Amino acid sequence: MERYFDENHLMIRDMVRDFARNEIAPVARELDVTSAFPWENVRKMGELGLFGIPWPEELGGAGMDGIAYMIVIHELAKVDASHAITVSAHTTLGTSPIVAFGTQEQKERFVPLLASGQVLGGFGLTEPGAGSDAGGTQTTATRADGGWILNGSKIFITHAGVGEVFVATAVTDRKAGPKGITSFIVTKPTTDLDRAREVGVGHSDALEFIDGVRAGKKEDKMGWRASDTRELVFDNAFVPDANVLGEVGKGFVNFLRTLDSGRIGIGALSLGIAEGAYEAARRYATERKQFGQAISEFQGIQFMLADMATEIEAAKHLVYHAAWLKEQGRPFTKEASMAKLFASEAAMRITTKAVQVHGGYGYTNEYPVERMMRDAKICEIGEGTSEIQRLVIARHILRELSH
Repeated sequence: MERYFDENHLMIRDMVRDFARNEIAPVARELDVTSAFPWENVRKMGELGLFGIPWPEELGGAGMDGIAYMIVIHELAKVDASHAITVSAHTTLGTSPIVAFGTQEQKERFVPLLASGQVLGGFGLTEPGAGSDAGGTQTTATRADGGWILNGSKIFITHAGVGEVFVATAVTDRKAGPKGITSFIVTKPTTDLDRAREVGVGHSDALEFIDGVRAGKKEDKMGWRASDTRELVFDNAFVPDANVLGEVGKGFVNFLRTLDSGRIGIGALSLGIAEGAYEAARRYATERKQFGQAISEFQGIQFMLADMATEIEAAKHLVYHAAWLKEQGRPFTKEASMAKLFASEAAMRITTKAVQVHGGYGYTNEYPVERMMRDAKICEIGEGTSEIQRLVIARHILRELSH
């Protein structure tokens, strides 16, 4: 991986790796069991600058590149996917659209709060009838004096409860199809205000909150249980013109660009889960004895470990190659889909094998591999299912034949 990493990348890797082992590993199991949001570690991650890795220093970020950001997600996910998606959804989905498409005034108003981790952000796209078919958005934005009135709801939104700044899509012209979808920046107070004030992050009095934007009931999920996932509801919410993100009618095109980047992030997160499960299985295999010897001496176990290590190495190259292409300003849509598809499905295979290596113990929460297996599944679904990734890849490789 030396072709992708420089000394700064290795430094951030070692720093995040130490943080994950020392601060996240001791609490990951309990947070999973209780489905509690990790406020204390959110504060610590903010202090380390992990919420602003790829953003310019003048906007409160660390001024590093996208590869450094992928390293952060990768290393966090080795220990706990919930912490990794907290940083990933906030950065890629909640903040990057404002950095990429926002006005200078919007960037100065929102990005420093997000980059510091003072408030958390999210991305309102998925709806009850618009998942893979994101062009089927039903949430509406109706023109009003000085702004727009939003009505509708988004589902499965990371940080919908704990977050305060969101980029959300709504239909501004039903007759125009996908070209009639617009993006908006919406705000609401965190649902966990007392806890946010206690830890000192998660809320800002500087934000002007929008009436009619609220969070629904927290989802009780199979995996990513320490991550906050809820419905985001718009009930006659007046959003001023100053909060329109990008051009009216360009929301669909812009969120496709956002999802391209997000897919590299989910690839990195999947890679981290897979590598964490592999490391746990390899360690267990050398310690667990059966028939008078460590189970790592048995060929069946060795073959499983060999397959796991090979898939991880392949996923690393796919993920970091896609991140490198993006960093170079080159096309990366196909490569992002390939990275996301392969890494997410590899994570599912590898975590399942890790449970198998652990035997009966792997089926209990005494070891982290059962949590990792549950956490891996959503990676095949979120930010475009595996089936959608195959469609994207197929379209690109077939289009290449006509050139």
